[in-house]
Amino acid sequence: MFKAITVSMFVAGALAYGTGAHARQQHGLRPIANPSAVVATELAFAREAQEIGQWTAFDKYAAADAIMFEPQVVKAKDWLKKRANPAQALTWQPYAVWMSCDGSMAVSKGAWQRADGAHGYFTTVWQRQKNGSYKWTLDQGDTLAQPLAAPEMISGEVADCSRPTPPDVPAAAGRLVGWSDDKTLEWIAAVQPDGSRSFKVQRWTGSGYEEVVRSDVAAR
Repeated sequence: MFKAITVSMFVAGALAYGTGAHARQQHGLRPIANPSAVVATELAFAREAQEIGQWTAFDKYAAADAIMFEPQVVKAKDWLKKRANPAQALTWQPYAVWMSCDGSMAVSKGAWQRADGAHGYFTTVWQRQKNGSYKWTLDQGDTLAQPLAAPEMISGEVADCSRPTPPDVPAAAGRLVGWSDDKTLEWIAAVQPDGSRSFKVQRWTGSGYEEVVRSDVAAR
């Protein structure tokens, strides 16, 4: 079964989960899962948005192939270089992290607040880099009529480490699919011509894939 940890364990740091024999080395790194690393990255990212500017921070933490939805899919690096930082950056807080068994990919979800009083949620896909750090590869979210309820503690869950049997969900027109290296975590995004989209995340439980995140965004 998947493993779960809480913010008290995050603060202690240095948490690692061993993988099954099927997990392979990634860039010479040990294939281990450590959700606390993604929580720490999210907190640093949010802090730097206040210190160096919102879009400057987004660019700094983005992988070279990162994507966003505006509302169609755009290459984040190209879109961000054309944006001036707002006078006051968003604030945000991670509430939960789901990670693959081998630690190659993670998904975070949390709440954001804007200076004009608007609030909403975000979901971010993180990919482990050659040096062991994490960069975001997909960022999406939406406004909410009511603020997202804050949990008592940040949660972190790791997919089961037994050998998965991944479903055949190929990329198609308007649909993007991403997998962790060990196939224990998957995300699927579908964007319609009117800009509406759906996004979901599934993790391997040992007997099948369980949906852990789902969001639907209406056309703008």
